[in-house]
Order: sequence, then structure tokens, then C-alpha cells
Amino acid sequence: MSECSHDCESCSASCSSRTAPEDLHEKLNDLSKVRKVIGVVSGKGGVGKSMVTSLLAVLFNRQGKKTAILDADITGPSIPKAFGITESAKGCEEGILPAVTETGIDIISTNMFLPNDTDPVVWRGPVLSGTVKQFWTDVIWNDEDYMFVDMPPGTGDVTLTVFQSIPLDGIIIVTSPQDLVSMIVQKAVKMANMMNIPILGVVENNSYFVCDNCNKKHYIFGESKVDEVAKTYGFPVLAKLPIEPKLAELVDKGDIEGFTGDWLDNGVEIILNATK
Repeated sequence: MSECSHDCESCSASCSSRTAPEDLHEKLNDLSKVRKVIGVVSGKGGVGKSMVTSLLAVLFNRQGKKTAILDADITGPSIPKAFGITESAKGCEEGILPAVTETGIDIISTNMFLPNDTDPVVWRGPVLSGTVKQFWTDVIWNDEDYMFVDMPPGTGDVTLTVFQSIPLDGIIIVTSPQDLVSMIVQKAVKMANMMNIPILGVVENNSYFVCDNCNKKHYIFGESKVDEVAKTYGFPVLAKLPIEPKLAELVDKGDIEGFTGDWLDNGVEIILNATK
């Protein structure tokens, strides 16, 4: 086919320049620099997606990477609480400034714009999606090596907005052991494939409980199916996280940066190697 050589504004022909895929990615603030962006998704709520996001940000920060979290769970933001962030958002003429945690992780979240962190966010879909875009375009992200985007659960408007508007280098799927959740994981996998977003791996949360008396693993929610799902779709299992009350205590205290544990160490190495 020959190249288009005429004025397309008044033409109805379906030439290659008209049918090429449109780039919907939003432009970063002129003062921002973000090298890698990783979305953290789940097919349903309550599986620990925000916890995994927080732990990954802390671990990457410990690796010497400049790290940020964009909290895209607009109606259920929990990232500030995990890090003990209580301040309101601040800004300047050039844009919005993220909050900075004790160890230097940059964070932006809806809670930073509310009079009280318990106030509900009662917004319709277009406003939610517009807010996510503004977190990308209007915030000054200062030389970030890795940004983790904490998604809302499911495959709705906001997740679609993130997939289309932010140039993701990959996603991490968070799940739990139940059969139903395995089915829901497949929905997230299929959405990522539809949007041509690489899947970096899956994290199974609440995988088991280690008894203090016998030191054995007990599978409270049944035997894991995550290895089968991962093998079917060809991505790695990044971690199987235990039921660990101490993690919940750290979140309640706003001290997730003080956690200890090696459950995600191998997953961090896999992600680093996949995003070089």
C-alpha cells in the first residue's frame, strides 16, 4: 500500500495513518522523572494488595532505589495509614508535592486531599479516573527509579484508566488461596493481555499460618492453587506470604517501613531482573 499523500482532514479513507493505534498515555509533569512503573492489581478486594504494594516499595527502597507509590485506589485509600502519613497535600506553582515517608518514599493519595481521613469519597467514575490522571500529570515525581501504582480491586473504570493513561512496565497480581480467587486472577490476567501489559508475576497473600508451638505451616484457606495458575499463564510466583499479625500491627501503627521478613526477597530480584 502506498503512503498517504493528501489532506486527511476532509478524507474518509482508512489509510494507515488514520488506523494506527492511538497513544493515550498522559504526559508527566515537566519536573517529573519516573523510570519504571509497576501496577499492583487484584481481581477482588480484601486480598492484601495495598499491603503488598507497601512492602514492595519498602524493599525496593532498601535496595537503594528511589521509590514512589501512586495510590490509585481512590475510594479506598490505605497507603498513607500504612506509612503514618497524616499531612495534607501541598503544592507550588509547578504542581502538587507528594508526601515523603521517613525513609524517603514519595506518596500521593486521595486521603491527603480530604478534611478527615475517614471521609468517604463519593465520586462518579469520570471524576475518579480524572483524579488518577492528575496524580500522574500534576504531581512532581522527583527522579523516581520505581513507582508502584496501588490499583482498586477489579477491572473497572479506574483500572482501565491506569492501563491506558500511565505507561506501565508491568503488573503484579495479588491473590489469596481460595478457588474463587483463582478464577478472579484469570480475569485480571486476561485484562492485562488485552491491554498488552506484561505480567511480572503473582503474589499469594494469606497463603499459610506458621504455628508458634509446632512451627509448622497450616493452610487455613486450603492448599494453594497459585502455582497451577501461574504455570498455565507462564508467569512466576513472586511470593507466598503468610498470615502474619505483626504486619497488621505495623500498618495500624503507621510503621510498615520497620517490617522484617524475607518472604518477598526472591520476588524483588525477579522484578528487578525483568525490568532492567
